[in-house]
Amino acid sequence: MVADLDAGFADVVRTHERVVYSVAQRLSSRPADAEDLAADAFLRAYQALRGYHSERIAALRLRPWLLTIVRNTARNAARDAARRPAAPPAFGPAEQLASGPSVEQQVEHDDAARELGAVLAQLPEAQRVAVVLRHVVGLPTSEVAEVLGCPDGTAKSHISRGLHRLRALLTEQAGDGLVAGRTVGRC
Repeated sequence: MVADLDAGFADVVRTHERVVYSVAQRLSSRPADAEDLAADAFLRAYQALRGYHSERIAALRLRPWLLTIVRNTARNAARDAARRPAAPPAFGPAEQLASGPSVEQQVEHDDAARELGAVLAQLPEAQRVAVVLRHVVGLPTSEVAEVLGCPDGTAKSHISRGLHRLRALLTEQAGDGLVAGRTVGRC
């Protein structure tokens, strides 16, 4: 990547696009927002790399660096969105029927994902990001720590406390009848 930034960066995008999108999806409210967030993060990464010396580029640990950019971009987007009114909803064309899960199964899956996302959103940011990076994306704790900019022990603490709080919130909602039959796995 150091010799030819453009060709090298295309390889970086191909290698890391799934994990970047996955994290962006967990940090945003809609799939379209996640796509925009991932694209914006890659754009910011490319712009940053253009200003780096070849030694600095060679020394980068790309995945944690990219995920840090995604996290910061999501944080900036959330702050900016809070400052301006929401746009009215846009109505697009009806989607074509596809083979796969039934409408009922898809609605059930979407409801479960929405409920879990709403519960995740109640966690403090550091805990939410730590849980998503560790248990959704599957990053090792050392990389979670690097993305969060904290020591490994602190990252482990954020993960543990986030899971504990997530379980408590899900149990609380299950008691209220809001979440039926859903559990958070143990690590």
